[in-house]
Amino acid sequence: MKLDVVNLSNGKAGSIDLADEVFGLTPRGDILHRMVTYQLAKRQAGTHKSKPRNEVRMTAKKMYKQKGTGGARHGNKAAPQFRGGGTAHGPRVRSHAFGLPKKVRRLAMKHALSAKQAANELMIIDELALDAAKTKTLVERFAALGIANALIVDAEVNDNFGQAARNIPNVDVLPAIGANVYDILRREKLILTKAAVASLEARLK
Repeated sequence: MKLDVVNLSNGKAGSIDLADEVFGLTPRGDILHRMVTYQLAKRQAGTHKSKPRNEVRMTAKKMYKQKGTGGARHGNKAAPQFRGGGTAHGPRVRSHAFGLPKKVRRLAMKHALSAKQAANELMIIDELALDAAKTKTLVERFAALGIANALIVDAEVNDNFGQAARNIPNVDVLPAIGANVYDILRREKLILTKAAVASLEARLK
């Protein structure tokens, strides 16, 4: 399929052929859901923890005599029902990650790119380079292009462009090697350079 290419000044810069096996699939929500769940589970720290009763520093002496008090019979103040006692079935340090086949991960990336193309939320720019790292200049150019909430992907991020874009809210800039399903779907638009398209197609074909 062919798609028009623009430059950073909102001028026409020709067209580009996109591979149908990467950008022309019918998006499947189940595959995208599996991939996003996989990514979010893998990024969890898993460091949440509470102390069980064997880790709480409490006396093990019997609190009061077994019978005759009119209340329940207890033997240890570290029991979960007491203030300061251990937590019953509390969170433990663990990994939340689970496995997902490499073929499914690669397919999910193709479906994410195809979803943006099918929704007309994909824009191709010839190159992203600035002479100076000026955020004001980049904001004006984004306004002319209609970019307000977007993920921008380049083969290698230009230093001046990356510095100028990092202060703009709702705009993320990633190298092609770091492009992923979650970041693609969480932004309204996907902006790719011609070099990024070539890199992604070589990675996914």
